[in-house]
Amino acid sequence: MRRIVVVGTSGAGKTTLARQLGELLGIPAIELDALHWDPDWQPALLPVLRERVAGALRGDGWVVDGNYSKLRDLTWGCADTVVWLDYTLPVIMTRLVQRTFGRVFSGEELWNGNRERLGKALWSKDSILLWALQTYRPNRRKYAEFLAQPEHAHLSIIHHRSPRETRAWLILTERTLSSTDL
Repeated sequence: MRRIVVVGTSGAGKTTLARQLGELLGIPAIELDALHWDPDWQPALLPVLRERVAGALRGDGWVVDGNYSKLRDLTWGCADTVVWLDYTLPVIMTRLVQRTFGRVFSGEELWNGNRERLGKALWSKDSILLWALQTYRPNRRKYAEFLAQPEHAHLSIIHHRSPRETRAWLILTERTLSSTDL
């Protein structure tokens, strides 16, 4: 596990897990959203985004989090592991609501000066909550299909269906690394 992609519906905890894995393995965590969003919530042009991602992946080890199909050839193509956070919709929505409201009320800067806004989160066609509801089922179906494709046979697949399962796996991974360091 030196080149890892973490996928799952918005709110599953991809970024948190990527950071934990990066710290545990001593490799950088790369948040695709940070490379995708320019100031004022403007998406980077695709050639610019692909160049940013290719540059971030130049190292011999990394953990990438994000669901960008337009980058899958770059990320999955050179990854050795995919961790799929395939949690239930109630878990996802609970986490997403807590995260979104926390960010709105704290004024936390996400990337390039961007901040979540209450109106956009609740009443906009670009609402992250609406996005999660709309993409949950299609994403689950797509990931099952993608992971079964022959071009992804080189990947080790780690499929977690609950946060508890993910926590247990992280603990086991940490113990395994600690015992090999002795």
